[in-house]
Amino acid sequence: MTMPVALYIVPTPIGNLGDLTPRAVEVLSAVSLIACEDTRHSGKLLSHFNITTRTMALHDHNERARAQWFIEKLQAGESVALISDAGTPLISDPGYHLVSQVRDAGFQVSPLPGACAAITALSASGLPSDRFSFEGFLPAKDKARLDKLASLKEDSRTLIFYESPHRILPSLEALEQVFGSKRPMVMARELTKTFETFLVGSISEVRARVEADPNQQKGEMILMCHGYVGAADEDAIPAKALDTLKLLCGELPLKKAAAITAEIYGLKKNALYKQGLELGW
Repeated sequence: MTMPVALYIVPTPIGNLGDLTPRAVEVLSAVSLIACEDTRHSGKLLSHFNITTRTMALHDHNERARAQWFIEKLQAGESVALISDAGTPLISDPGYHLVSQVRDAGFQVSPLPGACAAITALSASGLPSDRFSFEGFLPAKDKARLDKLASLKEDSRTLIFYESPHRILPSLEALEQVFGSKRPMVMARELTKTFETFLVGSISEVRARVEADPNQQKGEMILMCHGYVGAADEDAIPAKALDTLKLLCGELPLKKAAAITAEIYGLKKNALYKQGLELGW
């Protein structure tokens, strides 16, 4: 198969190798060159799918300088694919400078859909997904981390962060300090892998569970926090919560359904109960 000359953005699995799409395998096999974050890491994935395309490292330390080299390959009529160690390139991974320079040079950039840890986690979190903000990794230093969270404290969108094992407890402590202990959150860990876990509760509850269980301090983590709810919005009930309440009312008494819905979404059960009565559920 001959590929049109372009830079192809190819997502790779975040854990389960079965999540590499047939189209991704086709593109990676057909391009002239694959730019990857770590050639040794990606080599295992490519070998699994019998992909023998030449690879070249592209990471945070060499991306600006090496981008022109890849552009010269495109100018010579060679198609290039960009992958990261896991997930969609550029999402907390290298690639921004390459894509920007390739576009400036007049070449097509063609993205493939595929795995992304942030979106995968959000889809199963039970938190509002109509408006969200992906914030990547929090700063490593304590003050910078607290300052960053302070700037997001009153953001009404669902907030998504990536985190690493050695910083998970300090980050959860910072979230609790800035956002308060009661704000609802979800921690997703090791998505699509054997020990996939979702911890759901208030920030203090999730922090306590992670602190008490060393296994929850291992692997790749996504932290998702419910957006800020101001005093004027305290009794506002999200559409998703009403949908859940209505569904539960089909099987349970309104009082019980309201209690369960309140626990899921971190809302006031009395407000849910009152709304259910007004709607005749």
